Amino acid sequence: MVPEAPLEATDAGRVAKGNGWFALNAKDARWYHADGRAAHCDLEGDAEFDQLGLNIVVLGPGEPMAMYHWEADQEDFLVLSGEALLIIEGEERMLRAWDFVHCPRTTRHVIVGAGDGLSVVVAVGARDQSVDNPNWGGYPVDEVAQGHGAGVDAETSEPAEAYARFTKRQPTRYRSEWLG
Repeated sequence: MVPEAPLEATDAGRVAKGNGWFALNAKDARWYHADGRAAHCDLEGDAEFDQLGLNIVVLGPGEPMAMYHWEADQEDFLVLSGEALLIIEGEERMLRAWDFVHCPRTTRHVIVGAGDGLSVVVAVGARDQSVDNPNWGGYPVDEVAQGHGAGVDAETSEPAEAYARFTKRQPTRYRSEWLG
């Protein structure tokens, strides 16, 4: 029998502690946020999700979900509400609620908030090649992504280098405007 993982209350929300099954409402979970950056719901907490990663991301207009990158594993995205701009393989595509994006391994991509309000995106990614792997992926230089503040100036595979100009997101409680 698989045990239930305990959920611990923190100042920033509830966090799964340890491995096992658990049920957690996104509004009760720990979130990460910094002004001018997308808000990320931390559904995984301190549990180890070794096969699949899942995030809920809330983007304001012009806020990138990440930096333009590619990964050695598949990633998929579902826009739940609002509008977003997909930059994929150097091309722009507008997204709206219920649009789905599939990124096979090595697809270069990023999503940026668009429109007049918030957009909510569910991001899912495999972890077969990315866990403790120095060849997990990388951040290529792309002019289209740079034009939206979502691209690096020099190619790197180091997240710390790719995100150096951004304020680090801090643990925070859910804000009612993020999901309604």
